[in-house]
Amino acid sequence: MLLLAPLMAWAQTETREMGGQLGSRPALIVLHSSKTADGAWQLAGEYIVLPTLSRRFLEGESSPEIGVTTLREGTTPILFGRSPTGELRGSLRGGTFKGTRYAPGGQERERFEFSEEFPAMDSYSAAVRCEATEGQYSSALNLRVEGGKLQALDWRSKLAPSGHACSVTSLQQQPLKGGLRFTSGRCSVTLREIGDYTRLAAENCTEQCGSQAYLEPLFIDRRGNCQLLRGESR
Repeated sequence: MLLLAPLMAWAQTETREMGGQLGSRPALIVLHSSKTADGAWQLAGEYIVLPTLSRRFLEGESSPEIGVTTLREGTTPILFGRSPTGELRGSLRGGTFKGTRYAPGGQERERFEFSEEFPAMDSYSAAVRCEATEGQYSSALNLRVEGGKLQALDWRSKLAPSGHACSVTSLQQQPLKGGLRFTSGRCSVTLREIGDYTRLAAENCTEQCGSQAYLEPLFIDRRGNCQLLRGESR
């Protein structure tokens, strides 16, 4: 989102999550977009390859109307001045993003296709109690869902050495096509099925966090184990 900060002063941004395939691998792509003065869309985000949970960061733009889209990819959120690890070129229209991923030298690597359509979770049931740690960040989750209905949610994180923490509890369920959503004020927590994982992600939950704290998305496997994302795609 730092890449879009200059645009946010005058243009409303939106976030798109899409699941699909990158070559033969299931993947998730998250794009934050903002409309520019000429009608094009400025984009920044990432894609996550399953089941390795490795990520690549993206930035680029999409043309108005026909949605011709080019996204540079790299291993860090700030791509300016760094050599790209690849490029995604395709069409982003009607909730679908499809095209081809190229190597830095221009060689075709693999085809991709993503869609905003996710599996329904009306019958989803799970009881999850887990912890995950990556460097100075740690996260703990207590989640219970029965038949697509939230029974309990307690999600906490802590950042060392500051000790700043987040605590998300007492959320109310809201309707969502292709997943489950729980809210408290502006804070929204979304649960979606992606490949062999269920992804739990928070948005606009800064009031539930200390000044340096945040909530990294958690990926829950079929056994109820939680994992955090890794830095580089393999």
